[in-house]
Formats: sequence, structure tokens, C-alpha cells
Amino acid sequence: MKKMLLLCVSLLVVLGIMGCGADKGKAEEKPAGTPQATNSAPAPAAKSKILVAYFSATNNTKQLAETTAKALGADLYEIRPAKPYTREDLNYNDETTRATVEQKDDKARPELADHNGPIAEHDTIILVHPIWWGQEPRIMDTFVESYDFTGKNMTNICTSGGSDIGTSGDYLQKLTKGKANWKPGKLFSKDASEAEIKNWFKALGF
Repeated sequence: MKKMLLLCVSLLVVLGIMGCGADKGKAEEKPAGTPQATNSAPAPAAKSKILVAYFSATNNTKQLAETTAKALGADLYEIRPAKPYTREDLNYNDETTRATVEQKDDKARPELADHNGPIAEHDTIILVHPIWWGQEPRIMDTFVESYDFTGKNMTNICTSGGSDIGTSGDYLQKLTKGKANWKPGKLFSKDASEAEIKNWFKALGF
């Protein structure tokens, strides 16, 4: 009788252990179709192949640069002098002002505030600048001599209070570091429309 009771107890213990093991296995099972977590981040937006690099002392040229970047889906970069120009610096009637002295000196090279222009990341560089005393500001000369533009498509567009684009494009091309593919530039009003800019750019054949 004792042997029978002991056998029954042993059988119950074995069945209990098997049942716990089965329940544990079920608890660890992952439901079918559960999505797996991933660490993939959204792909960064592609940068434009066109860069609009502009210098503007009075914001007139800035307006043209921003319209150009918007019209062409281009990236925008401001060319800044280490020492900003004041209103007094731009007094056309004073022969001793900073800008007047610089424009009369072909060797003048105003220092840049930074050398972070993303030239290497772009295929086409559009330089946007005002016309001072019939020429590009000397800060533009500093800029084209400060980077390697080899293989880049380049052109310049300008704003002016009365002068034409003159030979600014030719002179910038002459000073540009590296062998770039230069196209003729154009004088625009600061209020030029996106359509006008798009048509001009399309005609360049870049």
C-alpha cells in the first residue's frame, strides 16, 4: 500500500515538472508577425549640385542671391569679410573710404571671415556680388583665390546702382584658382523674378 502511494506521488511530481516546462516554453515564444525593431535612420536629404555664393554689403545682392537659390533649388553660402563694411566705408564721394581705396588697388585682398565655403560638394558655383566702381568687390577676388575650383562650372551675376557687369566676370575667371569652366555672367535687378533667373541659367547650358 505504501509502495502504491509512493508511486502515485512520484508520478504527480513528474507530471508537475513537465507541465511547468511546457508553460515556460509557451511564455518565451514570440507572437508570429511581430515587427522587429530597427535602428535605421531616415536618409539625409541630398544636397543640391549648385551653390550660390554671394557677397552683400547692403542686402540688395542678398535678395538676388536668395531668389536665385530658390529658383534653381541651389544651396546658399554667404561670403563674409572678416571686417564688415560700414555705410561710411561705401561712401562713393570720399576718396579716402575703405571701399574706394580697395577698388583702386588691384592687389587689395580683404580677409574672409571664414574658409568654410562648401566648394568641393558642388558641381556648379554661381557667384553673386554687387558692382563697385565698375568692378567686382575685392572680397570676391579673395574668394576665388582661396579655393580650388578645378572642374567646376562657374559664372557670376551682379546687382548695380548704375554700372554694367563690365569685365568683372573676365577678371574673376583670370584670378580663379584651378581650371574651371566659366560661362558669361549677367547683370540683374535685385528684384529679378525666379522665371527670369531660370531662363538665364537654362541658356548657359550647364
